[in-house]
Amino acid sequence: MIRAIALDDEPPALRVLTHFCQQVDFVDLQKTFTRTDEALRHLEQFPTDLLFLDINMPSMSGIDFYKAIGSATDNLAERPQPVMVIFTTAYAEYAVEGFNLNAVDYLLKPFTYERFLQSVNKAADFYRWQQRTDKVNEAYLYVRADYSLHKIALANILFIEGLDDYLKIHLQPEKGDGNRTGGLRPIVARITMKAMLERLPSTDFIRVHRSHIVPLHRIEAVRNKTIFIGGREIPIGASYEADFLSRFGS
Repeated sequence: MIRAIALDDEPPALRVLTHFCQQVDFVDLQKTFTRTDEALRHLEQFPTDLLFLDINMPSMSGIDFYKAIGSATDNLAERPQPVMVIFTTAYAEYAVEGFNLNAVDYLLKPFTYERFLQSVNKAADFYRWQQRTDKVNEAYLYVRADYSLHKIALANILFIEGLDDYLKIHLQPEKGDGNRTGGLRPIVARITMKAMLERLPSTDFIRVHRSHIVPLHRIEAVRNKTIFIGGREIPIGASYEADFLSRFGS
């Protein structure tokens, strides 16, 4: 399922997109926005695959908005693949610039359902290609932290700790690094627990507390609702206990 949002300063245009998206089973239009600042906050906090973006808006053009989101949001920068965009506008003269930004497509208003369907099918094809490409690097996680993009081997993650809007990723230290870091070499990144879980393989990682995600293969022992990993004690939250025990004990 392609997770999508739409940004347009005209509510009637958003209603058309909402109606069309409801008729296809592979696009989930999760939210619509008339303001660029609200759309940007959503993109910072929630995983998004596809953006329907109007070009001619009063506060900021859609083209300027799309140029800005890659550098202005940490979570977008962390993703191995950028958010796909389908530009929508009543002005045909913007088409060339839209395609120069590697847009999936360009919908000229008013557009029919058939033209919309052609456009989202292009997005679906590109999305499937992205998924196949990502599988090559599925043993790694890419995280933006400290002005750098870190490539983290999933096998090296000891556990992940939530700190408000940030996560601390505790790693198995490299050889010769343990004495300097006390056995842990954490990376602190601005990303939500929900977004992190969606990027980790569910067969290997599980959330055991509102503030902790652990890899099942790293668990050394479980005692009195406490998990032991790498010399650290991690609590098991009451709402996560049943799911954890069913998976860990199986």
